Amino acid sequence: MHMLMVIVGGVIQLGVFLLFGKLWGSDATGPAMAAKLFIPVWLVLSIANLWVGVSYAGYSVRDELPILLVVFAVPAILAVVVIWQISRS
Repeated sequence: MHMLMVIVGGVIQLGVFLLFGKLWGSDATGPAMAAKLFIPVWLVLSIANLWVGVSYAGYSVRDELPILLVVFAVPAILAVVVIWQISRS
């Protein structure tokens, strides 16, 4: 359940990044740049989630690495799809 909540939080954060990209950008490059900036920010937050799981929940790094991969990959892949769609148009 926690993993799903973190993934949904990442998708919402991507939406916020895209909204600000649209508001601050003058054309379609604004949301594309925002999506590109989202990926490293999401990586840092995903690693912070791993650290919390290891430090406070008592999981090992080996247990948390597959979760990190899924938690990071789903919103990051959505961001790549958005970047790809914007570049096509």
